[in-house]
Amino acid sequence: MTEPVSRTATSADGTSIAFDRSGSGPAVVLVHGAFTDRRHPTLYGVAAALAPWFTVFNYDRRGRGASGDTPPYAVHREIEDLAAVIEAAGGSAMVFGGSSGAALALEATARDPAISKLAVWEPPYHVDESAPFLPDDFASQLEALVGQGRRAEVVGRFMVEAAEVPVEAVAAMRAEPSWPELEAVAHTLAYEAAVMGPGNALPTGLLGAIARPTLVLNGERSPAWMTSAGRAVAKTVPGALHRMLEGQTHNVSAQALAPELLEFFVAA
Repeated sequence: MTEPVSRTATSADGTSIAFDRSGSGPAVVLVHGAFTDRRHPTLYGVAAALAPWFTVFNYDRRGRGASGDTPPYAVHREIEDLAAVIEAAGGSAMVFGGSSGAALALEATARDPAISKLAVWEPPYHVDESAPFLPDDFASQLEALVGQGRRAEVVGRFMVEAAEVPVEAVAAMRAEPSWPELEAVAHTLAYEAAVMGPGNALPTGLLGAIARPTLVLNGERSPAWMTSAGRAVAKTVPGALHRMLEGQTHNVSAQALAPELLEFFVAA
């Protein structure tokens, strides 16, 4: 693959959204989940794998990487950000979203006819009792901690409470060189919680309004509650497909993900 070309799009509120464009063909836009930006190896690898068939747009969500972050935050602003990237892609695109980025992509697809197809990886809705408990005001709690400068606490709480990372593992991570990078995007974790909504509840009305071909993917080795969530999304979105990827955890590999996306996006 030739090196991606970096560009920016301007969102409705004037925020600059940075993206990498690679390949040629129909447009595909990639939507990241928590902590990651367009440099992350998973979706960077997906972009490289899809580039022979598609023009892939891999963008930094607001508050990350080279993108701006105009306050105050609102979920509809992120939908506008995605719309701005799709406009830069020619006005119509297929979309892939991973984890909380999947929830954002689902909400955008229900509202934006410019999205022609949607594939999502493990949107972390809580649909059974095995899912972790999150307070309904989790987003505002994280936002308040950010405002107090307690970024390390925000990262720790999100990892432990939302991502089920053991407390001991988080403590060990704080000694690693990458920890400051996590703290640098701590404010965006409140954004993730806002995208997911109170208690990460399944937005049945929203999902039922999606009228585009949709593929929901889960990992065979992911937590059972995530599989339950994926099946619930596929059941609620009219006509959606659901597939399990053998041997994959929530931290899916680009090598496992790309063939599924290629097959779905090239299908008539």
